[in-house]
Amino acid sequence: MDLKQYVTIVENWPKEGIKFKDITTLMDNGDAYRYATDQIVEYAKEKQIDLVVGPEARGFIIGCPVAYALGVGFAPVRKPGKLPRETIQKEYGLEYGKDALTIHKDAIKPGQRVLITDDLLATGGTIEATIKLVEELGGIVAGTAFLIELTYLDGRDKLENYDIMTLMQY
Repeated sequence: MDLKQYVTIVENWPKEGIKFKDITTLMDNGDAYRYATDQIVEYAKEKQIDLVVGPEARGFIIGCPVAYALGVGFAPVRKPGKLPRETIQKEYGLEYGKDALTIHKDAIKPGQRVLITDDLLATGGTIEATIKLVEELGGIVAGTAFLIELTYLDGRDKLENYDIMTLMQY
């Protein structure tokens, strides 16, 4: 299935010069969303995944149905102050400044094989921070899976020691 036909390109959003890749038109098509999810599930089966982790919010949209199909748990990665129990935190750089992500301190057991999912691999900063969180808790990042990769932003460079699966590249 050509998933690109289900992604809507929105010109000049959220700012001038950006060609935003809108996945909501993929998600609202049951066949396309199921196909994309099934492709990631097949990839994850080969990796013998114990847990799926995804950063908010679109990582939840991708990761939760994958975790469900695999019969494994899902652990959310969120901005500081959004998770109710004890967390660990990693900062990461943005174009202008810094941001941070957190995960529950007990979300991952040492040695668990983790799949990290998100909708988009762009600069790689969010996923790099997520990887650091997983590894600090003793998890093994067995793979990363994305609907879309923006190859011109070189996010792969930050993830060169990790297995990357993408369904579409722009």
